[in-house]
Amino acid sequence: MITASNISLTYGTQVLFKEVNIKFTPGNCYGVIGANGAGKSTFLKILAGEIEPDTGDIIITPGERIAVLKQDHFEYNDYTILETVIMGYQRLYEIMQERDRLYAKEDFTEEDGLAAAELEGEFADLGGWEAESEAGVMLSGLGLAEDLLQHKMSEIEDNLKVRVLLAQALFGNPDILLLDEPTNHLDLESIHWLENFLADFKNTVIVVSHDRHFLNSVCTHIADIDFGKIQLYVGNYDFWYLSSQLIAKQMKDQRRRREDKVAELKEFIQRFSSNLSKARQATSRKKLIDKLTIDDIKPSLRRFPYVAFKPEREPGRNILEVKGLTKTIEGEKVLDNFSLTVNNGDKIAFVGPNHYAKTVFFEIIMGHMEPDKGTFEWGVTTKRGYFPKDNTHYFTEHISITDWLRQYSVEKDDTFVRSFLGRMLFSGDESLKDCTVLSGGEKVRCVLARLMLEQGNVLILDEPTSHLDLEAISSLNDGLIDFSGVLLFNSHDHQFVETIANRIVEFAPDGNVIDRVMGFEEYLENATVMALREKLYHGHNALMM
Repeated sequence: MITASNISLTYGTQVLFKEVNIKFTPGNCYGVIGANGAGKSTFLKILAGEIEPDTGDIIITPGERIAVLKQDHFEYNDYTILETVIMGYQRLYEIMQERDRLYAKEDFTEEDGLAAAELEGEFADLGGWEAESEAGVMLSGLGLAEDLLQHKMSEIEDNLKVRVLLAQALFGNPDILLLDEPTNHLDLESIHWLENFLADFKNTVIVVSHDRHFLNSVCTHIADIDFGKIQLYVGNYDFWYLSSQLIAKQMKDQRRRREDKVAELKEFIQRFSSNLSKARQATSRKKLIDKLTIDDIKPSLRRFPYVAFKPEREPGRNILEVKGLTKTIEGEKVLDNFSLTVNNGDKIAFVGPNHYAKTVFFEIIMGHMEPDKGTFEWGVTTKRGYFPKDNTHYFTEHISITDWLRQYSVEKDDTFVRSFLGRMLFSGDESLKDCTVLSGGEKVRCVLARLMLEQGNVLILDEPTSHLDLEAISSLNDGLIDFSGVLLFNSHDHQFVETIANRIVEFAPDGNVIDRVMGFEEYLENATVMALREKLYHGHNALMM
């Protein structure tokens, strides 16, 4: 069990936490949520002992082990993948190192033998004999092939390093598990594996995530950070959302009733305060008004952007015809004779383990990259809007985001341009921010403002939920559900894909393609598709999603 007792933390004039008291008990998974800047990651660092609060204590049941998902992808570059995972259980790793040192001695003494015997006993008690097998199973579930286990961390790509560090945190059955955005850089199949792992995990889990489906799948409680306090709710994210909406409505209704009552009393006082026969009654009602002073009911720190894509015109029958696209990059065939017909009304989610193929396909059909072979043709009535996975090249000039957005607008009026930024929560001086200092989430919101302004009837979105908070993801999700045009997109957010897509195109590991007109959940459960997937994936170590 881990308890936060009277925790307060202030940075300058910003109060992140004020006298927070909360207890996390075994057998439960707590999802920590809150607006951007509310202190979610900071709170996890306080629990882990990485940040000292101004006041208060973190109390951990004696003897319990805490594990934290590390964020430094380069910390273990000199170690093998297998070593890095086992280092998650530091005491076990130390014993393994000491055993190896003793057994490697040329002058192995009787004293060394006694020390080795003690180490062997502790090694067995800590599950040392099963350690490599357990680490291998975790890494396999997260998409790393067995032949990679002896490779050094420096030899693998960053997206695989993230998975190794996640396996490190999960390894050895820790008593308390702290996970900050564990689904980042995971494909859908790996996320599903993690969901199942945490569902069976018997100890305490505290997790920060922007993935709503993940929070709904694993959480037994929601810890909501707002105005420096943490309110605990029983249930998953959807239950919290419905509960919080109900509470907010009740508070508004209560405030409205109190305001109505105050207005009624004020009117009475005004009417009768000069009437001597009513003076005493008016005075008593004046005192009642003083008691009814309306407490300021603080609105939540959460702010939901307004996302609505309204096409300038409806697309015609012919949207996009792709024939035999082939592309090889650095000796690797990314697309192989890929053909696709996109129809009016399609909202296509592109899924599969070959993430690079999706980005390359989007870049080709947007004219940013040339195919080696094949053709594509857009319908004459289409107007495309593009959200690239990497948007950094958009924001290199030292200009305000108002001037940045004005570049893409026919209407140059300042009020008109800033209205689109206002929808994405850039109001007042926020709209004058320099492009080069924007955070990842702010850049995404700027690109979304541009897409709304441009009024395209075909949107191509490559992982648009990256860097967004839950509120912005929910708003974008709703905006794309309502979008009347054609949509081609790629996302690791299960709920995002499920609620938007009406057609699924999957890039299989061997270059084959599965194309089905159906929702995502139906697609995953479809027996024919599953049989085809099994056939396609036979002999491949890569994961499905």
